[in-house]
Amino acid sequence: MYRAEYPRPQFVRESWVNLNGEWEFAFDDDHVGAKQEWSQGDKAFEQKIQVPFAFQSQLSGIADPDFHDNVWYRREFEVPESFAGKKVLLHFGAVDYEAKVWVNGVFVVRHEGGHTPFKADITHALRTDGTPNTLVVQALDESRNLELPRGKQFWKKDSASIFYTRTTGIWQTVWMEAVAPVYLEKVKITPDMDKRCVEIVPYIANFAPGSDLRLRVSISFKGQPVTEQTYSISSRTVRHTIGLPNFNFHERETWWSPENPSLYDISFTLIENEAETDHVNSYFGMRKISIDGGKLCLNNGPYKMKLVLDQGYFPDGNLTPPSDKDIRRDVELTKEMGFNGARKHQKLEDPRYLYWCDVLGLLVWSEAANAYTYSDEYVERFNREWIESIDRDYNHPSIVVWVPLNESWGVPDLARDKVQQHHSEALVYLTKSLDPTRPVISNDGWEHTTSDLITIHDYEWQREVLEERYDDAQKALSLIPGGHPIIAYGYSYRGEPILVTEFGGIAYKKSDWEGWGYSGASSDEDFEQRLLNVIDPLLKSELVQGYCYTQLTDVEQEINGLLTYDRVPKIPLETIRKINEGRA
Repeated sequence: MYRAEYPRPQFVRESWVNLNGEWEFAFDDDHVGAKQEWSQGDKAFEQKIQVPFAFQSQLSGIADPDFHDNVWYRREFEVPESFAGKKVLLHFGAVDYEAKVWVNGVFVVRHEGGHTPFKADITHALRTDGTPNTLVVQALDESRNLELPRGKQFWKKDSASIFYTRTTGIWQTVWMEAVAPVYLEKVKITPDMDKRCVEIVPYIANFAPGSDLRLRVSISFKGQPVTEQTYSISSRTVRHTIGLPNFNFHERETWWSPENPSLYDISFTLIENEAETDHVNSYFGMRKISIDGGKLCLNNGPYKMKLVLDQGYFPDGNLTPPSDKDIRRDVELTKEMGFNGARKHQKLEDPRYLYWCDVLGLLVWSEAANAYTYSDEYVERFNREWIESIDRDYNHPSIVVWVPLNESWGVPDLARDKVQQHHSEALVYLTKSLDPTRPVISNDGWEHTTSDLITIHDYEWQREVLEERYDDAQKALSLIPGGHPIIAYGYSYRGEPILVTEFGGIAYKKSDWEGWGYSGASSDEDFEQRLLNVIDPLLKSELVQGYCYTQLTDVEQEINGLLTYDRVPKIPLETIRKINEGRA
């Protein structure tokens, strides 16, 4: 079975069943955009597909890049005996774009949003006579609709330029778990490094006023118990702060950073009428990202962010990583090249990627998949999916910056249009209302409105130009990349930290893939020198507080990666590391 690992490492229960593997599958091109509900027998499933890979990918077993905007899935499944007497929850990691789900012909859930998870309580729809259950999923994806949040998925048949193969339908793990009637829906974990404490906010599903509920929270560090507290739950959500006492570790050893990715283990046990009814394991990192005196800081000290742009595509899986090993290797390769972070570009990444960033130590800028056309319907869709994105990933210590918009995608008139400017500002404040602990970028690259950071996209390749441009804030801010001002009209620079968050993009062909880049190299020596010429000026600039090199790997028709599409380094990793560390 592909992708057999536990899909939600930030919130782990022992009792679960993976539903990946071979499913029945069908295109329904005669009813594109159809909203009809499932009725038994009206669909012939003529193909097989490997879930969780979209039909456009090689690993799906279909590999059809054409437009099929209405697709159907079906499989039988059995419920383990250990699930008896409990609620059964059906989970989908992501289905692009709209999903409808039936169990044994009973409609159980509809979800809109191609990058965020959803679930359904399917207990009432399950068979009790011992025969297999039938699960049916319809996925609707309007490939040419530019108002849908889509990221890098191209709206034409063949990928081109900076756009790649589309993803339609199930593309992350499908799974079931068993829970008690009253259970932990989620827990929001907010560490406070300065006060040496952690705030816990549990969300109780099916809470009833007057219930006798308590929550036991146990925290340990590197196998050593730190503290354990049990307290009453009097409403669906109760905020509770737990102090972290000093123990046999130096305080800095317990802080999370790329150089020292220390994690606390935390478990939650829900107790109802003296009986333990739910148990979840999780973890958190004691780290702080802040802006102090115009400086971007990690754990109260200025910190130069050395990021790489990561599209998160794979030759055989497209948006879906083939295995957990592949996910981990991307993180390891990034660190081996001397980068301390990644900007995940136009994709809400698999939770397993964030897990490995948490464990191995890699900063993540979490960026939304944007649309391309502005409308009221777009705003409604995008805001809903962005809220779900923050909710899913809030607890990951690796995430240090939120990026709702990139290069004015979805807001093409952002430079001057007040309505679109209000949307940009609203996203910043919406994000801060859900998470006041991380910086938010209003629009990565240019046309910033209200923003915690000012970020610039600059593909200049001449060293002397970069050195002169980034020795002064006014010079940097006067840049007009692609005809776009760095600051939107009506706004002004207020001393925010400046970072160059796209640059480089040096094309170097080292595989059978044909493609392009923003500038080109002719040999290993030439590629190394060109890397040095674009990275070194930003590394040494006192103005620039971080950079993001484009990009980690070649992707389809782009050959501007540090690695080939198959993740083979184009030059030695240590050579790139020396450049990032200023030792070249």
